[in-house]
Parts: sequence; C-alpha cells; structure tokens
Amino acid sequence: MFENFLIRPDSLHNETRDGHTVGFTLAVRHANYRGCYLSLHNGYYVEVDGTEYPTTAQSFEINGKPPRTFDDIRTAVHEHWNYDDEGILHIAVPGGLAAGEHTVRFQQSVLAAYGYLPTDEAWVKNPPTPGSGAGSDKAPDIIAYTLTLTEPEAN
Repeated sequence: MFENFLIRPDSLHNETRDGHTVGFTLAVRHANYRGCYLSLHNGYYVEVDGTEYPTTAQSFEINGKPPRTFDDIRTAVHEHWNYDDEGILHIAVPGGLAAGEHTVRFQQSVLAAYGYLPTDEAWVKNPPTPGSGAGSDKAPDIIAYTLTLTEPEAN
C-alpha cells in the first residue's frame, strides 16, 4: 500500500542550473510509517522510460539541507526523515527529460529499522543495490508510475 504514495504525482520537473538543464527531480515520501534515520536510507531504484539511473546519479534533499549523495547520507546517523515529510530526489542527467508522459519505475531501499537482522552488518559494509528487493521495507515491489512533465523542452 505505501508504495502507491511514494512519489507525488505532480512532482516530475527538470532541474536547471545556470541556464542549463542538469537533470530532473521527484518529490518522494518514505514507505514506513515510522520514518527512518537518514543513515539507513540507501537510495532508489529509478528507471524512466527504460533507462535506469543508479545511485551514483542520485542525490537527496531533506530537512532543509542541500542535496547530498547517498554516501554522504550514510553518515547522517542523528538525522531523521519523518513519514509525512517530502524529500526531493535529484537525478543528474544532462538535458533532463522531454516534456510529456513518462513511465517511472521506482523502489526505495532502506536498511533495517526494527533492530538487528542477520544482514545488518553486511549491509552496512556493502549496502544492497536498490531494486534488488533487499532493504525495500514496506514497499517490496518496484512500482510503475505514469508521470507528466509539463515544462518546455530541456536545454
């Protein structure tokens, strides 16, 4: 159920810096009613129109702080992401996306939030790849969304 509400439907936008389109953004929510400490957040499986965007192309903006990589977020052990707070997922892709409808396949990856599991130590050292199902918490499936980008063509 939570996976149906992970992306705000009107949130797909191109991101522009210094007059150049550098990627796109999505407003996202957490799939667990408890939220999580940011250090447990491992990134997303993101595929748009058949193109996958790995965590190395992703950064995450939450709690009034500028976008951070998931390597940086791994050290945010005292910072919490509350369930109802939106985060902004930034995807670096020169030129962004074309205007119109896009199929976005999506899954978040959050490490265990319920105490120790046998996978915890291994995952801290080598986090699972988002989209593998490992660390998917309350959203075990990759979900497809149809989102519309209504902005002008990318630069």
